[in-house]
Amino acid sequence: MIQINIKRIYVLGSLLAVAALTAVGCKQSFLVNPPIGALSDAVVASNAGLTELLTGCYGALDGQAAGLGWDTPVDNWLYGSVCGGDAHKGSDPSDQADAYPIMRFETLPTDSYIENSFEVLYDAIVRCDNILKLLPKATDVSPAQATEFKAEARFLRGHYDFEAQILWNNVPYVDETIDYSKGNYHVPNKGPIWPEIEADFTFAMDSLPKTQAQVGRANSYAAEAYLAKTYMFEQKYSAAEPLLDDLMANGETSNGITYALLPRFSDNFDVLTENGSESVFAYQAAANTNTSGAQANYGNILNFPYNGPGGCCGFFQPSQELANSFRVNALGLPLLDGSYDSPANALKNDEGISSTQHFTPDAGPVDPRLDWTVGRRGSPYLDWGPHPGNNWVRNQPSAGPNGPIKNVFRQAEASQYSDHSSWTPGLDALNYCLIRYADVILWDAECAAEAGGAAELTKATNLVNMIRTRASNPADFVSNNQNIAYAFAVVGSQAAMLALKPAGFQWVVRTDLSDTWVYLGGVTGPSDIANWQEYKIPTYSCGLYTTPFADQTSALTAIRFERKLELAMEGHRFFDLVRWGIAATTMNAYFAYESTVTSDIKGASFTAGKTEYLPLPQNEIDLSNGTLKQNPGY
Repeated sequence: MIQINIKRIYVLGSLLAVAALTAVGCKQSFLVNPPIGALSDAVVASNAGLTELLTGCYGALDGQAAGLGWDTPVDNWLYGSVCGGDAHKGSDPSDQADAYPIMRFETLPTDSYIENSFEVLYDAIVRCDNILKLLPKATDVSPAQATEFKAEARFLRGHYDFEAQILWNNVPYVDETIDYSKGNYHVPNKGPIWPEIEADFTFAMDSLPKTQAQVGRANSYAAEAYLAKTYMFEQKYSAAEPLLDDLMANGETSNGITYALLPRFSDNFDVLTENGSESVFAYQAAANTNTSGAQANYGNILNFPYNGPGGCCGFFQPSQELANSFRVNALGLPLLDGSYDSPANALKNDEGISSTQHFTPDAGPVDPRLDWTVGRRGSPYLDWGPHPGNNWVRNQPSAGPNGPIKNVFRQAEASQYSDHSSWTPGLDALNYCLIRYADVILWDAECAAEAGGAAELTKATNLVNMIRTRASNPADFVSNNQNIAYAFAVVGSQAAMLALKPAGFQWVVRTDLSDTWVYLGGVTGPSDIANWQEYKIPTYSCGLYTTPFADQTSALTAIRFERKLELAMEGHRFFDLVRWGIAATTMNAYFAYESTVTSDIKGASFTAGKTEYLPLPQNEIDLSNGTLKQNPGY
């Protein structure tokens, strides 16, 4: 068994060989300069040396492999969420100026963000290749240990190759067979590398154990989930579905917990409940390790409310369009026709209002996941108190009034799980879940809908209802410990709701919704509930529909929207839009609406056939002497 410490992102001693073997200087390129080893193969090609190298492969997940950080994050907050309309870059437009054109799809090949992202990913890939190169030379590694080293290295290489693939599409494939000593520095990018990614994940799935001694290490089910994800991006739904069915029937986490949705949606974003039943594979963050925050979630260091929790810096502001998406109809179902952006349905915001001015909260019904996803004025913000609005926003006219939540630590946990050893306390121990079980469920629903037929549509409906049922857990609704009048509504029986009523809350029956029970806090009676937020989230068949999704089109529409709501601000949205082939239509509609309430994306547009992928960094093309070819349109 290989014993490594995933929480040690940087390891002393022989891990220094990682940096030496995979050095990518600011004026170098992995395609031009061969890695220079500080230690001989005889030293590193051993059980101990390979273990340290493998730790370095996991360590690269944090995006700091080239000494970088917020521009190369593990969670793809910029490329996946901002570019998908979940959020604005935030802060001032000139702050981290190279991120601004990426948000607007005006990226140049000379942009430092894409150069750094390219370096970080290929540094990580070469780390994995080094294990595979050195493994045959190790004499103190048993056959079982050799298989484990190889499987984990190929799993991690598959992950890094996958990230490069969805960012650039036409990417070079760099593996352990390249002999740099023979001058093979220039590796062409001949097109997508999906077959190679499939092969790595297939080997890992077949070779990794079901459980691991350390929770952060990949197991066979994590590899199976990644292989299914790869098939989803290739639109091989019939290949993905049996893998997803198996994960749902038999899958377990690396620490031996059967896959299941956590009881509360918010448990996925709390350090006290991480590595639970929903964590398929996660980046393991750690705080207060005397490393100036190097082991913490450095990629989100800028993504905290301005002057609020974390101290800095006002980036990653949820869009108004995303907030509107949580509006529901009278039954409590999503507004799948897109009417959530209409003046009648758009969520009330405080655009242009200072924090000291009177603000009347939105009074319409919403999906309860809204207040675990979007920090909005007047709503409880974790345990930090009501979100104050403009006081926590750096430039409200530019990027709007909202703030992120999912990446923010609780006030009660700040002293233990927030790292104060660097220039800001916005470094925390909150893991980022690269794949969570909700992903698996919704991919399986998508496969069923793509297959079509009555049985598959019923299956798709039931799977989406699993997600919505978890979100309806009243115990997860935002707390009212700040004495704010909020109502929490769930379609169900009085007896069922009475069993879930928190202590100190009273019951009120809405006369216009006789089958909906609500509990309120901070009020003395019905006359005090003039301004209150009603949460509603029934299933698609809970006494409201008598049949499952009617057809493939309606099923896919509902499933795709459910992914938007469930996984918002988690770095997935843009890549989903691209794989569905609707990025241009969706993003141009987003720009048209969002530019009416914010200024930073005015005039922005999406160009079909070009901006689905980033340009390759010009520096890499130049250093390759033209071996690398630029993506179309750049």
